[in-house]
Amino acid sequence: MSDTTAAPTTDAPTVEGPIALTDSAADKVRELMSREEDSDAISLRIAVQPGGCAGMRYALYFDDRQLDNDVVADVKGVPVRVDKMSSPYLRGTTIDWVDSLQGAGFSIDNPNAQSSCACGDSFH
Repeated sequence: MSDTTAAPTTDAPTVEGPIALTDSAADKVRELMSREEDSDAISLRIAVQPGGCAGMRYALYFDDRQLDNDVVADVKGVPVRVDKMSSPYLRGTTIDWVDSLQGAGFSIDNPNAQSSCACGDSFH
């Protein structure tokens, strides 16, 4: 284990992430990130927040902030950040990009969810 008395750093260490991205999800996120003005300074932030019809909802967005105790990972070339509170809820989660006749969007498979709503945007 590293010495915690070393000089503080503004960036959290990169670790194996709590989430996985399928190839199609990683490709889509990289495509969307490339459209952003400051694409080199942003990460995909994945969070769990109170709300939704099942009690907790997912939030995926681009973020240039570095919060204390973020879990930082490079997942298939995508910089990913997960806050300390969300990390346990998301461990083992796989995010996919689905493009079908019913529509296109990210699909989240979370093995920690006991139940989810019909739309798949929230869980318990």
